[in-house]
Amino acid sequence: QVQLVESGGRSVQAGDSLRLSCTTSGHTFSLYAMAWFRQAPGKEREFVATISRTGSSTYYADSVGGRFTISRVNAQDTIYLQMNNLKPEDTAVYVCAASSLYYPNLAFQAKRPFQYWGQGTHVNVSS
Repeated sequence: QVQLVESGGRSVQAGDSLRLSCTTSGHTFSLYAMAWFRQAPGKEREFVATISRTGSSTYYADSVGGRFTISRVNAQDTIYLQMNNLKPEDTAVYVCAASSLYYPNLAFQAKRPFQYWGQGTHVNVSS
């Protein structure tokens, strides 16, 4: 059974940085597409970032490009989301997702359904 556990969320000030982690188990991590999504209060869940199997390629939502960096360490079955220059509009529950259906075109991958989801970690950015 695939399990995803996020950590690292907390309350910060605008302009601060934060790193989220997602540790996984129950699957061959290096073969899975991985991504971060987020859901702000009262809003639909939205895509944040995805990464290729090897970590050599990444793709971001326009709203976070240049500020957020997704990375993965296959030897540790873990992905990260480094978030810099945080804004109040980044306030959300950040959720890690995995899919066994991998597409090299990450822009296409971002729009495909992910099969496995974590519980999420809360990030609150105050102005």
